[in-house]
Amino acid sequence: MAFSVSWNCRGAQHQMSDLKDIVNSYQPACVALQETHLKPEYSFRLHGYTVFRKDHPANRASGGVALLISNNIPSSLLTLNTPFQAIAAQIFTHKLITVCSLYLPPNTQIDQTNLNNLVLQLPEPFVILGDLNGHSQIWGSDDTTSRGRQIEKLLHDHNLCLLNTDEITHFHTPTRTFHSIDLAICSPSLLPFFSFQTDPDLHNSDHFPIILTDNRHSHLHTVFSSFKYDLANWTKFTSTACITTTMVCDNPIDTAVHQITETLIAAAEDSIPKTKNNFRRQRKVWWNSNCREAYKNQRKAWGRFRRYPTSANFILYKQAKAYSRRIQRQSQRESWERYVSSLNSTISSKKLWEKVKKASGIFTDRNINILYQNGIPVTSLQDIANCIASTLSQTSNSNTYPSSFQNHKKLAEKQKLNFKSNSYAPYNTDFTFHELKVCLSEVKKNVSRP
Repeated sequence: MAFSVSWNCRGAQHQMSDLKDIVNSYQPACVALQETHLKPEYSFRLHGYTVFRKDHPANRASGGVALLISNNIPSSLLTLNTPFQAIAAQIFTHKLITVCSLYLPPNTQIDQTNLNNLVLQLPEPFVILGDLNGHSQIWGSDDTTSRGRQIEKLLHDHNLCLLNTDEITHFHTPTRTFHSIDLAICSPSLLPFFSFQTDPDLHNSDHFPIILTDNRHSHLHTVFSSFKYDLANWTKFTSTACITTTMVCDNPIDTAVHQITETLIAAAEDSIPKTKNNFRRQRKVWWNSNCREAYKNQRKAWGRFRRYPTSANFILYKQAKAYSRRIQRQSQRESWERYVSSLNSTISSKKLWEKVKKASGIFTDRNINILYQNGIPVTSLQDIANCIASTLSQTSNSNTYPSSFQNHKKLAEKQKLNFKSNSYAPYNTDFTFHELKVCLSEVKKNVSRP
């Protein structure tokens, strides 16, 4: 499992199939994309990931950056004041890390002051990932360009570290040459723990995906499992969850709460099954054996060209790539026709709307937000619990009630309570099935499940 993948995809919507392949292969906590070619009215979503994006400032289908962050990882978007195509967010894996996706177009004048201001806005520790279009001998280029010297100065002035090795990151199609223009820059504290590699496949772009791995933690992409209460063995749970009088009466309140909690959790683990703790793979329902075979031949042709970069091998690679794309588009079209044909008068309205939502790309994804208190992120479990408890305490405080209710509360509290009440009082009688039906009849049918 990777910490992050950075990729100049040359069109996020057109490269969705390859993006899913990359996500399935590396299961990254975060994906940084450049040249997304999205307009504000374009919808772009990926199951299991929250998408933060910044499109081209002129609202053209050109340039653009995005961050895709796993919904299982707490995250928070940062507001950047910069003219660059850049977007940043804080994510919490084992600690709080800022990730920035940056794209600097090749023919655009870059102001060094704006570069410095961008770095100063990123909370440390941070990682900058992106296509910076700068050549320097420091990261494997044959020469150093003016853009490369600007990046070198940025590294020097802010004491930043370059994670790139001598691996190439870009294939220039017109000249059939390889370059290193996609960079990974980080704070010094992250350098000992991050490793850099590139995917050997272009994935139908002209940039190789960059893979960053955090060597300290191999399971960054944690999937939180939950209990399946409908499959629970409640008889076993009742017999296992044995809460004794000694636990409650003979211990301080904190010890009693701890012991009871541990007993209930142990009983639940023993008698209630849980959902599998597996990574959710990205599906391609239209992918078939023809697509698999055509793509396999495309990769073989690419490998042959990499080993023997002749004109003949390059032509064969281009032909294999075009054929693979044609087969995939045909398969997608046929799959869509079959899907639409299933919408007929024989299916139920429930199934109909489920299919309509799937066709429209409507699905529910819940991301985890980083908790802030007074503008400061709260990350430790104990601090999070204290922060929530403090908020609940303030919410339930009597001072938040209207003055009329507070006056009524004071008068009511002055009255002495009679605990020797009649056992046949209405509030002491059993809850009847009729009362249950009355309660259910007053519940709105569109109430969402927790």
